[in-house]
Amino acid sequence: MWLPPALLLLSLPGCFSIRGPASVRGREQGSLTVQCRYDPKWETYVKWWCKAAVWGSCQILVKTTESEWKKDRVSIRDNHTSHIFTVTMKELRRDDADTYWCGIERSGIDLAVQVVVIIDPEGTVVTSSENLLSRTIANSHGGFSSGSNVR
Repeated sequence: MWLPPALLLLSLPGCFSIRGPASVRGREQGSLTVQCRYDPKWETYVKWWCKAAVWGSCQILVKTTESEWKKDRVSIRDNHTSHIFTVTMKELRRDDADTYWCGIERSGIDLAVQVVVIIDPEGTVVTSSENLLSRTIANSHGGFSSGSNVR
């Protein structure tokens, strides 16, 4: 039986397990916050935040081994009640602009969603703190678009 691509994606396990903003903006020397939502079944799992254009080479910056974890200028906090984990990046620098990933650690293949971080030079006015469009289309490890990914 032939299925349209959109329906095929919906049949993948974990397809809508994690959602996040397509992009977030922050001002140089300022801070930004990213909120990633997850399904209740992932409540007790470790969440992480990593940086890399390609997920396979992602360097994990922080993970929720405790309720809140800080490393350098980045912190992560998991709210099990609202099923949202929040990443905060402080003292932003221009070289913080990059592709990042919100992820959930699990046995086998981790789950993740891509978030592009944009840093505006100091002195510019930031009109929007984040793109409110959440991406909820699943995508395989091989190609990256704007959806949730399984690694």
